[in-house]
Amino acid sequence: MATREQVVELKQKMAEERAALMAAARALTAEEALRVPVDAEGEEQWTALEQLAHLCEMERSYDAWVRAALAEENPDLSKVRPEPVEVPIEAANTAGADVLLRALELERAYTNGLIDGIPLDGFDRVATSPVFGTLTVLQWLRSFYRHDRQHAAQIEGRKSGYQPRFLGAEPNQRRMRLEQVAQRRPQGAG
Repeated sequence: MATREQVVELKQKMAEERAALMAAARALTAEEALRVPVDAEGEEQWTALEQLAHLCEMERSYDAWVRAALAEENPDLSKVRPEPVEVPIEAANTAGADVLLRALELERAYTNGLIDGIPLDGFDRVATSPVFGTLTVLQWLRSFYRHDRQHAAQIEGRKSGYQPRFLGAEPNQRRMRLEQVAQRRPQGAG
C-alpha cells in the first residue's frame, strides 16, 4: 500500500520539476519560444510554446485518468476523454508564454487538490492505457514530474534523461496531432 511519505515525496518532486520547467520557459526570449529544433523528431519538433500547451493537455488527461481509476476498477483509459484546454497545441504559438504558464499553474493547482483528496488506499487503484499498460494511481501521478522533466530538457534544447516507457514504439504525437487538426477542418479549408 502507498504510504504518506510516498505521497509527500510525490508532491515535492512535482513541485521541483514544475518549478524547473517554468524557469526554463521563462528564460526564453519570444523568438526562442518559437524555435523548432533542427533534425528533431516527434514531440521534439514542437516549439517551446507547443510543449507547454501539450503539458497542459496531458495534465488534464492524467487527472481524468486518475479520477477514472478512483471511480471504477481498472478502467480502460482509451475511453476517457478529458475536457479540452483553452489553448490547444495548434494555437500555442499565438497564445504567448504568459498565457500558457498561467494555464499550467491552474492545472497544477487542480492536480494538487485532487491528490490531497485521495485516501492512501486510492493510490493503489489501477487503470489501463493501451500506450502505457496498467499502472497504479501513484504511478500515473509520478508521470507528472517525469513528463515535466522531459519537456524542460527539450525546452532547454537538450536531450532528456527521462524517456517514457511505451508498450510498443513511441507514438508520433506531433503527426497524430496534425492529423486530428486536419480532420477538424472543413472540406476545402487550407
